[in-house]
Amino acid sequence: MSKIANRPAALKTLAAKLASNGSGLRFCYEAGPCSYGIQRELSETGHECVVVAPSLILRKPGDRIKTDRLDAINLTKLHPAGELTSVWVPDSAHEAIRDLVRARLAAVRVVRQARQQLSGFLLRHGHHHNRPGWTLMLRRWLAGLTFAHAAHYVELEDCIAAADAATARRDRLEGHIEAALSDWSRTPVVEA
Repeated sequence: MSKIANRPAALKTLAAKLASNGSGLRFCYEAGPCSYGIQRELSETGHECVVVAPSLILRKPGDRIKTDRLDAINLTKLHPAGELTSVWVPDSAHEAIRDLVRARLAAVRVVRQARQQLSGFLLRHGHHHNRPGWTLMLRRWLAGLTFAHAAHYVELEDCIAAADAATARRDRLEGHIEAALSDWSRTPVVEA
């Protein structure tokens, strides 16, 4: 077993080298952080390539060791036997939308963390705002708070700025998602 770089040129070179006798090749690999670019590259060379769901790969009870070498050997045995479950491979446009949605979800988590940090700061200093939501009323209430030390005002402003920046990022990503939907083949599904 040898490793190659995850680059289009390296994949094409490998496929050409392995198919030098004119036979068709069948590739498979586990879905993971490399996304579906490998599958697209190998399919463009005219060879079959499937992406396998790692959670659906048959494993013997007690097999807890997971290395690239052992995984490759296992896939080499299971793929020709038809015992692997492939996953649906989205096109590059669909994958781009997925990336935007993932970025938005990350931004939503950051908004929540920033607001929780602000709430924790306020509670530590005895300030309780008993109304839910990030509203204009909350902004006015925050502007009227008093603290014993100037450092607390700095921290308050920093917490508010962090929450505002995270909210702006989330809103920006939502705008990009809405704009991208106009060109996407699955827009009717989203609208439904």
